[in-house]
Amino acid sequence: MDPVRVGVIGVGHLGFHHARVYTELLNTEVVGIVDTNPERAAAVGELLGVPFFSDIGKFYKYGKPDAVSVVVPTVQHYETARQALSMGTHVLIEKPVTSTVEEAEELLELAAVGNLVLQVGHIERFNSAVQHVRNIIKDPLFLQSKRIGPFSSRISDVGVVLDLMIHDIDIILSLVHSEISSLSAMGRSVRSSLEDIATAQIAFKNGALAQILVSRVSERRLRQLEIMEPERFVTINYETQDVSIHRCVQEKECGLVEVIEHPVFPKREPLKLELQHFVTCVREGKQPLVGIMDGKRALEVAISILKQIQTPQKNQEISFITG
Repeated sequence: MDPVRVGVIGVGHLGFHHARVYTELLNTEVVGIVDTNPERAAAVGELLGVPFFSDIGKFYKYGKPDAVSVVVPTVQHYETARQALSMGTHVLIEKPVTSTVEEAEELLELAAVGNLVLQVGHIERFNSAVQHVRNIIKDPLFLQSKRIGPFSSRISDVGVVLDLMIHDIDIILSLVHSEISSLSAMGRSVRSSLEDIATAQIAFKNGALAQILVSRVSERRLRQLEIMEPERFVTINYETQDVSIHRCVQEKECGLVEVIEHPVFPKREPLKLELQHFVTCVREGKQPLVGIMDGKRALEVAISILKQIQTPQKNQEISFITG
C-alpha cells in the first residue's frame, strides 16, 4: 500500500504539531511543509527531517501532495484551501473554516465537484471524553460550557468567539439534534481590539438550552462541558479527558443518594486521532466525521453571536439548518 503523501501549509505553533503528528502516522509520508517565513520553514523542516518550502507553488510542483493541512491565519483559509482543492488535493482546514459562510459554501462545491475530502479541524470532536459521551447522551436538556484561560498574543487575527467559542458551538450542535430558535450574546475587549470575553445563550426548537462562556484573559485555565439530562448530569473535562456521571438514587433508609460514576476508556492525543481520521478518509474515500457542513454551521452560529455582541438585540430570532 502506497503511503498517503501529505503536507502542511503554515507551520506556526499549531501547524508545527500537524507536521509532527503526520511524521508519526503509519502509511503517511510528509512530502513538504510550507511557511512564508523562510527561517521558520527551514527550522521546522530540519527539526522533523522533512522537505520545506517558502514558495507554495514549488511545494505543489515538487511535493505532489495527495492531501494538505491548512494551518494559516483565518483570513487566508479560503484562498489557500481553494487553491489546494482546485489542484485535486484533499484538504483539512483548521477552524474557523473560513471568514464567511459564502466562502465555506464555495469550498463545499469545489470539494463535491472534485470528489475530494474536505475536513474541518474541530479537534475537540476527537477528544476521547467527547467521543465517549457522544455514545451515551440521548436527551440533553441544558448544556453549560466554560473555556477560559490566560491571555496569549499568539492569536491576534480573530476574537475569542472564533478562536475558542467555536469549539463549544460545534460540540453543542453535534449533541443537540434540533434547529436553533434564538440566541443572545454579550462580550467585551480587555487586552486586544477584539472581544476577549464572551458569553452566549442558545435556545433550540426542541426545548434544549445551552450557555457558553469563553475568556482568553482569565488567570484560571478551565475547559469543561456540563450536560443535564432528565436522569443524570454529565461533566466533561476536555484537558484531562475525564468524564463523571452523577445520578440520584432513591434508597429506602437514606432517601436520595448521589451516585458518581467515572467511566474508564482509552485516552489518546486528539490531534493524532484527528489527522489519522483525515488520512484514513483520504485513503478510503470516506466522508469525515467533521465535514465542511459542520464547519459552516458552527461558523454561521459564531457570526450571529458576533453580530449580537457588536449590535446587542434581545433574543435575536434566527434560522439555522442543523442536523
